[in-house]
Amino acid sequence: MLAGLSLVLDTPRIAILGRNGSGKSTLARAMAGLIDGAGGRVAIDGADILKDRKAALSAVGILFQNPEHQIIFPSALEEVRFGLLQMGHAKPEATRLAEAALARFGRADWAGRSTATLSQGQKHLLCVISILAMAPRVLILDEPFSGLDIPTERALRRVLESYPGTLVQITHDPQVVAGYDRVLWIEAGRLHADGPPAEVLPGYLAEMEAEGADAFADL
Repeated sequence: MLAGLSLVLDTPRIAILGRNGSGKSTLARAMAGLIDGAGGRVAIDGADILKDRKAALSAVGILFQNPEHQIIFPSALEEVRFGLLQMGHAKPEATRLAEAALARFGRADWAGRSTATLSQGQKHLLCVISILAMAPRVLILDEPFSGLDIPTERALRRVLESYPGTLVQITHDPQVVAGYDRVLWIEAGRLHADGPPAEVLPGYLAEMEAEGADAFADL
């Protein structure tokens, strides 16, 4: 549940930090227009993404932690093409753009490949390709690297580092956001702190360490 949040997110790299259950993923889904933000409004460049779904597709994309929650089509080409069709592209044009997106990542040979045969890391990459094919101005990462091996995580991070739009990363791990422009610390659906990493992270780390010590005090 979110409460009392009023934010203007206008920096290139933004991290949303908080413990499990703090409301981070709820905020991510509200920002992506997937849920109604408790009666609030989410706008990107003035467009209300809850009311204008076509505008939302080109405005914002979201990458989930589990690609199984994102991939819905049997072939890689169909998966990449779906969002382009939803944006209003005719099928031949959507197919051309989807093939170009796969080729841009060196995966042209995936076009007819079954998504069920892809490894976990490959599924993550397919989700990234599908989102970037729509060229959203804002990309939200909802803890997408949990459970990935180190080489796969690093490879995907390199891909996302070149993303030219606004990148919003949802995480509970302060190590991954030290280089970001702005950190929002969410607690119980409310904004606890907001500022550069150097200002927000020390307080967050101190509180997490204190709670960790208390959690084992009776053992």
